[in-house]
Amino acid sequence: MQHWFTYPNIDPVAFRLGPLAVHWYGLSYLFGFICVFLWMNRPAGRRRMGLSTDNIQDFLIYALVGVLIGGRTLFVIADVITNHNFGDYLAHPLDFIAIWKGGMAFHGALVGVIVAIFLFLRKHPGLTFNVLADEVVVLLPLGIATTRVVNFINDELWGKVCDPDHPWCIQFPAAPDATAYRHPSQIYEGILDILAVPLLLWLYRRRPADGVVAWTWFIYYGITRTVAEIWREPGFTVIGLSGGQLVALPMVFIGAYLLYVALRNGRHTEATPGADAATAAPLSP
Repeated sequence: MQHWFTYPNIDPVAFRLGPLAVHWYGLSYLFGFICVFLWMNRPAGRRRMGLSTDNIQDFLIYALVGVLIGGRTLFVIADVITNHNFGDYLAHPLDFIAIWKGGMAFHGALVGVIVAIFLFLRKHPGLTFNVLADEVVVLLPLGIATTRVVNFINDELWGKVCDPDHPWCIQFPAAPDATAYRHPSQIYEGILDILAVPLLLWLYRRRPADGVVAWTWFIYYGITRTVAEIWREPGFTVIGLSGGQLVALPMVFIGAYLLYVALRNGRHTEATPGADAATAAPLSP
């Protein structure tokens, strides 16, 4: 079987600034935050949320802390379940927070961001969860897709062995069996994430009820992550489901219920009370 691609062996370090190594992984997170910021900071976004640019930057700090704490916490839990290495963490306590070594779990980061939203809303009582979440998710899939590409660059989260081999499958040098051809499942997931963007943009521009955009993405990600896990090598399985599917499937049902609630409420916010002069710019297209 002739295969189309060989693993490119890209250095996980994008560039160095003296002794500081800047990894693609960190740049992918930065790119995601920039995408979210640029969308939220549109005149229409600021007006709808009633937030200034400084407020939005403040929120992104909340979100960053939530991503780091939530993402790392769930990664460590999953790593211990998969590799039974809790003793190693106890022997080297710094590894609990060693995000510079890699290792973040998406669903933990998502929970962290949700908690960050609730904490941020305490400072802005005129703003609602659904309005803020709508603005956060529109370009969020671009950041997630970029991170999946970096997972590919880092030679991690490999796909299952192709059986039979398909020409687009790849040998991953760091996989348990480096001679086996595997699905590039990281790329599959990245493509599915990117496909969410036109859907969310189309839906957003129809000005649906508050929360419809956010919970639509929530359902979409739950479905596509569940599907993508079919080709991904699982860390562990329970009742035939991978760890990723165990946390992705509930997203579909939770999101469906909250989407129903948003549609039933039927309210669409164009401007949040309390917007200052900086947020009152004309609506963008």
